[in-house]
Amino acid sequence: MKITYWASTIIIALFLLWSAYTYLFQKAVIDGVRELGFPDFFRIQLAALKIIAVVLLLLPNAPLYAKEWAYAGVGLFLLTALVAHIAHKDSVGISMLLVLLFVVLIVSRVYLQKTAMV
Repeated sequence: MKITYWASTIIIALFLLWSAYTYLFQKAVIDGVRELGFPDFFRIQLAALKIIAVVLLLLPNAPLYAKEWAYAGVGLFLLTALVAHIAHKDSVGISMLLVLLFVVLIVSRVYLQKTAMV
């Protein structure tokens, strides 16, 4: 159970770190976020929130309620990104990746609950 939890959580954490990095430092992504209609301050806020979520998800001693908020925030980000990319008519690959990551997030959350009960 713990292997499934940590594997799924690390996948989500790596994606969030990569995404935060690209939101802050890759011109193509910065321009893409603008093209989706989001202002720069929102892009920077999202990057910061992703980093905070990674810390909360990876810290074993983080309070459970804080982890729950991190899961909710990441889930909301993934769903909003999916809607934005579909509305922008981006490639199906991006949408499939976001759906896959949402499933991995759910697996992480379910196994957090299972490992917390053990």
